[in-house]
Amino acid sequence: NGTNVKEFILLGFPGTWQFRVSFVVVFALMYTLTVIGNASIIALVWRSSNLHTPMYFFLCNLSFLEIWYTTGVIPKAIGVMLGTSQTISFSVCIFQLFFLLSLGSTECFLLSVMAYDRYLAICYPLRYSSLMNNVLSVRLALSSWLGGFLAISLLAFLTSRLTFCGPDVINHFLCDIDSCLALSCSDTWPVELATFLVSIIVVVASCVVTLVSYMYIISSILRIQSAHGRKKAFSTCSAHLSVVTIWYGSTMFLYVKPSAQNSLDLNKIVNTFNTVVTPLLNPFIYTLRNKEVKLALGRAFQK
Repeated sequence: NGTNVKEFILLGFPGTWQFRVSFVVVFALMYTLTVIGNASIIALVWRSSNLHTPMYFFLCNLSFLEIWYTTGVIPKAIGVMLGTSQTISFSVCIFQLFFLLSLGSTECFLLSVMAYDRYLAICYPLRYSSLMNNVLSVRLALSSWLGGFLAISLLAFLTSRLTFCGPDVINHFLCDIDSCLALSCSDTWPVELATFLVSIIVVVASCVVTLVSYMYIISSILRIQSAHGRKKAFSTCSAHLSVVTIWYGSTMFLYVKPSAQNSLDLNKIVNTFNTVVTPLLNPFIYTLRNKEVKLALGRAFQK
């Protein structure tokens, strides 16, 4: 691929040893809680027959994705901050970039599918079981995974064809598209254009589907006569709405922009929130704001 630089040095978070160790402790704690929280949701849905519905099937897919998403970031980031694993080969860097962006794209598609599921449940409650059956839910989940990985394939290929002559220091704790473009000594315009177009297709398109679904959902909820009915209907989608707001806010800041080489330090902070904090928040949001999950959790503890 014409690459002169065979490996990169990940800078991580520069600072004193105590500062970096404190980051390591926080990252390790958050990683442990993320894996335990999301794995618990998968196990809870698997064991609770009343949660065997399309909504919780999509939630299991999201939790499974979050485990791998954070696993692709935090172990390497801890090694970078401890100074034991600061180098990363070019091929592994491209693979990490492809893996993380593919999982991020899959999450966008999954969140839009979950919004569509809530739209059917609230706007067509009597026909929901026939409209969103098991076959359709599996197809939608599978399409989200395939679409997420296929959407990033061309982008990862174009990035792998870039020429890197030096410097070889990436101002990040992971390989992301912005940092790679900033280090390349070849023309990055094709990759920047591809990044922008893929972002529009994946992020903006899935966000539009989600927004349109919630426009219909809110319209249907407002037509419900009783306050109790409105509250019950909104409670079924409030957790998903919280996750959507957090995810799309940070993702659009990172990727939906014409140029990918601006504010690398700020991107690193936002990326930390996107890849470390958000996967941790999701299981707690769905647990604390969902009565069915809390009841199933209570029964599991009683057993």
